[in-house]
Amino acid sequence: MALSSNLDTRYGRAPNRDTRDRRILFVTAGSLAALLLGFVVWVGLGASEPLIETRDIRHSIIDENTVSVTFEASIPVGRTASCAVQALNQSFTVVGWKVVDLPASTVYSRSTTTDVRTTEQSNTGLIYRCWLT
Repeated sequence: MALSSNLDTRYGRAPNRDTRDRRILFVTAGSLAALLLGFVVWVGLGASEPLIETRDIRHSIIDENTVSVTFEASIPVGRTASCAVQALNQSFTVVGWKVVDLPASTVYSRSTTTDVRTTEQSNTGLIYRCWLT
């Protein structure tokens, strides 16, 4: 038995190896559970942000340096927002940019028309994005 005990110690087969393996397993499982819980909380809190949706309705070229852009913005009732509107030329380069402030409203979706000044002839006018202010 002494010879077997010496060989076990020499090659790492100690009697407390099962206990150590269980500890490693529990620590790994606990870490994974904590990561999963953190991810669920992070996703859950991120989903509580109000949703803003936008849709281009139309544009019309007024002259060489102006385009009129009409868009629809769906913003939570009672909240103010700002929207960036852009004008693009035929090679899709931004040639005009304007930030439009939208006041609080009692309706979720509203249509807005704005004129954007351009540095050269534009081909189109689009809503870029909106954000709550």
